[in-house]
Amino acid sequence: MASAAARRRQEMAADGQQHLEQTIAAAFQILSSMNDELCNPALWSSSSPAAGGGGGGQHHNHPNHAGPPLPLLHSADSDASDAAGGGVWIGPGSGGSLDEARHRYKVAVAALRASIAAVSSCAQEMGSTEHKAEQAEVERLEEHASALRKVLP
Repeated sequence: MASAAARRRQEMAADGQQHLEQTIAAAFQILSSMNDELCNPALWSSSSPAAGGGGGGQHHNHPNHAGPPLPLLHSADSDASDAAGGGVWIGPGSGGSLDEARHRYKVAVAALRASIAAVSSCAQEMGSTEHKAEQAEVERLEEHASALRKVLP
């Protein structure tokens, strides 16, 4: 039983590592997509209300960006924000690569969380099984010690 549990733990660890690598790759894809879109002036909005202004008081004072400040990326579990229209701002004419990268990231994070939860529950199950085995061993040793006390003067 111990080798089966150890094998299961190794398989779950390998799955977790794979999910972590997928999450990192998806996050990198988000950054690459953002970089591509920010470096491509054709994707920028030219109908921004602040197009002529210097953008004073904005969080992002960049000479080539006169539009509204971009909202920060949000965590993968803020689906309510997505439903309300929050999240990453994508200007008109922008490609879907950023949305695709965000979706891939959310899927990878969900898989990683499920993997972590499975490892956690497996560890708890193994802990309770090990505790029962240890308790049985303690009882057996106590009985053996009691028997030895009876035999020895």
